[in-house]
Amino acid sequence: MPRLRRSNPNAPGIRRRRVGRGFTYHRADGEKVTDPEVLARIAALAIPPAWTDVWICPWANGHIQAMGTDARGRRQYRYHDVWRIRRDAEKFDHMLVFAQALPRLREVVAEHLASPDLTRDRVLACAARLLDLGFFRIGTEGYAEENNTFGLATMRKKHVCVDGDVVTFDFTAKSGKRRIQSVVDPDVAAVVRELKDRRGGGFELLAFRDGGRWVDIKSTDINAYLKQHTGEDITAKDFRTWNATVLCAVGLAVSTAARSDSARKRAVARAVKEVAHYLGNTPAVCRKSYIDPRIVDRYHAGATVQDALVALEDDNVVVGSGTTQSSVEAAVLDLLAEESAGARAA
Repeated sequence: MPRLRRSNPNAPGIRRRRVGRGFTYHRADGEKVTDPEVLARIAALAIPPAWTDVWICPWANGHIQAMGTDARGRRQYRYHDVWRIRRDAEKFDHMLVFAQALPRLREVVAEHLASPDLTRDRVLACAARLLDLGFFRIGTEGYAEENNTFGLATMRKKHVCVDGDVVTFDFTAKSGKRRIQSVVDPDVAAVVRELKDRRGGGFELLAFRDGGRWVDIKSTDINAYLKQHTGEDITAKDFRTWNATVLCAVGLAVSTAARSDSARKRAVARAVKEVAHYLGNTPAVCRKSYIDPRIVDRYHAGATVQDALVALEDDNVVVGSGTTQSSVEAAVLDLLAEESAGARAA
């Protein structure tokens, strides 16, 4: 792997100029770029034509290779492949920390959910339980206003209904896709029912009572709650990554025995497709951004969580229920830890 150097988009670099239906590229001194290798590197970055104010790193080994502004005025980046690989590895290594912190977090959440009033801690615990059991994006207030799409923190009362212990959300998610997500949990149902039936407090679902006023729960509040009660740098997005990894591990464990490489690849494709359905992403995005690749590597090496699933069946419990969640996760954590130990030994 090439040795990377830190690049600074505020420093002089290569600029893009539109010429007719194409572009030319110019160095900081105005000289036109004609070197075939540099032009090939720029082409490989696939910078969208709609980006404006494009900056391109003058070095092939800069960690940020390009920066620009998209049609919505947002800063966007293209990173070096090696940088992305390293960051992805760090993200999935973080899953080991996250999984080990989950049991304690769940204890705190259960404790807070048992309180009688719509306090800040009880509502935040409800949000944490929903992240744990569902596949919600956190959502931000700015994104909801700009795009009219919603995540857990920006959900409105009209987006949810409660029937017994079943809480069903029906809302417009990222990219304008309709999402219907149900969670079965008596504690969550109790809190959400109270939140829906409350008087005052605006349209948002998640809010807590502070004296005589209602205060909306923000995405930053939820993330702060997670960090406070785990002592780790954990965010709401970690739940989607972890849930995707666990779902994929279970999907691979229950697949028909594959006796060839092609059969194993088909099994992986099926498992990834199923995870994508639950997360509301494409299979490509799930495979790249959410499913820990070590689970797939272990499957190709013949290791799955099948023994854990068989043990649960022998105990006559329903796989996938809250009571089995930790058992399956422990088996997934063991697989990941074994793969990490093997990689370090190599």
